[in-house]
Amino acid sequence: MKELLVYIKEYTKECILGPFFKLLEACFDLAVPLVMAAIIDNGIASGNKGYIFKYGGVLVLLALIGLACSITAQFFAAKAATGFAANLRYALFKHIESLSFTEIDGIGTSTMITRMTSDINQLQSGVNMALRLFLRSPFIVFGAAVMAFTIDIKAALVFVVVIPLLAIVVFGIMLISMPLFKKVQAGLDDVLGITRQNLTGVRVIRAFNKEQEEIGNFADANEKLTAMQLFAGRISALTNPVTYVMINVALIALLWTGGIQVDTGRLTQGEVVALVNYMSQILVELVKLANTIVLATKAVACGARVQGILAINSSMEEGDYGKEGECLAKSGGIEVKFEHVGMKYKGAGGNSVSDIDFTAMPGSVTGITGGTGSGKSTLVNLIPRFYDVSEGCIKIGGRDVKSYKLDTLRQNIGIVLQKAVLFRGTIRDNVLWGNKDASDDEVIEALKAAQAWEIVEGKEKGLDYIIEQGGRNLSGGQKQRISIARALVRKPPVLIFDDSSSALDFATESKLRKSLQQLSYNPTIFIVSQRTSSIQHADNILVLEDGALAGQGTHKELIWNCEVYREIYNSQS
Repeated sequence: MKELLVYIKEYTKECILGPFFKLLEACFDLAVPLVMAAIIDNGIASGNKGYIFKYGGVLVLLALIGLACSITAQFFAAKAATGFAANLRYALFKHIESLSFTEIDGIGTSTMITRMTSDINQLQSGVNMALRLFLRSPFIVFGAAVMAFTIDIKAALVFVVVIPLLAIVVFGIMLISMPLFKKVQAGLDDVLGITRQNLTGVRVIRAFNKEQEEIGNFADANEKLTAMQLFAGRISALTNPVTYVMINVALIALLWTGGIQVDTGRLTQGEVVALVNYMSQILVELVKLANTIVLATKAVACGARVQGILAINSSMEEGDYGKEGECLAKSGGIEVKFEHVGMKYKGAGGNSVSDIDFTAMPGSVTGITGGTGSGKSTLVNLIPRFYDVSEGCIKIGGRDVKSYKLDTLRQNIGIVLQKAVLFRGTIRDNVLWGNKDASDDEVIEALKAAQAWEIVEGKEKGLDYIIEQGGRNLSGGQKQRISIARALVRKPPVLIFDDSSSALDFATESKLRKSLQQLSYNPTIFIVSQRTSSIQHADNILVLEDGALAGQGTHKELIWNCEVYREIYNSQS
């Protein structure tokens, strides 16, 4: 939790002023019982209405000043808490963006979403309450005890007994409940993971009639979370009744001793009322403190979880070669060379690809095919360093990819992934992801090359047509073509198409293939596909089987000398 305090540093002034005004409010609150005692003893007892109205006005003034201090303190506390949450959320998002796919795969999407939303919201509430009450409540408790001693030492001994007992109860419950709330947040991760999985895979679930089974799985996880929350809630709920019982017992003792001393003339009625008020203030403030501690406990647990993500360092070390926006090729494509490359996913038993050795010459087209799970996507994901190689090395332009700055490397690679992902915004906005400085003419050129211009022409608003989140209002083929245009508008030296035309019909795919061959800047192209028709015109075709090269060469060569390729080709003929 200490490591997270750096994100509240710019709100140091608010962190000081918030508690300061709360302490001012507390001072005025502590003065109220004394004024009440004076009104009872000097005004009501003697029937002096002028005295009653005079000090009644003082009470109203104290209330107004206290209210002003409270509002001011709340303003500063809220500003600091929301600013802290905003800074932390930004830092966490930035840190996640810096992690390699290896770490992101290990952490899990649902976990990161929970940290970014629920956990940081709990931290915000905890900081807000801490700034307002963590100093005020103890100050009132001990201040009331001190004020009680100024009234009568013997009666104040009740305060000396009850305050430590209350502290033991409150902090004991806190120590028990803290690990329980950590378990609750972990259970929330599980429920969120199941929810996300069901929402993203709803079509598959319905297609296989698995609704009831998934509802059962969710119900099990939800019941576990509910049981944990109830148990933690029951422990926390003990705070209020236990403290109320102890305070009320203390009030009985106070009234008993105070009543005796009023009879003997040692105490006045007003002083007894003041002592009762101080005891009531202690009760109210300890209940507030208990609730604050419960929130703080949750916040500390959530802070540890957020810090756990921030403490994860990327396993990918960045090189220092290259400048932002620098093009690595003076014109056209650039050489990409794999030298006995092997790659193993974290936690996997063996390599996903092994001993891959080939060279893609500048401006050439390299096709990659093979059965499902043969390592095709893994192979192309190594080029932009989404993952790092475990063995061998990959060179682009004669340099190891690990020597480049990641921005420089990825700025020179255009990639269209297996799953076409579009973002809410216009068609123009989505294409400009590839090159934010591209003109409308360049956007149109990229759309035409990707065979997506007909999509734009078919929409009433053209380039300003709004695409919904995830491209929900487009077909699979339309999403793929706009994704391809997004990569083409950058005009990178290296283009990677990872099975990115699987949703296209053969005629459209044929047009796309011819269009790629006619690109004016002649990039080095990698095409991953299970369709041999998509890659048979490539300069070099890599055939993968179980992560290893089963053969490489042209279409004609592989038909003769590679059994795996021949089987794939014949199965599609």
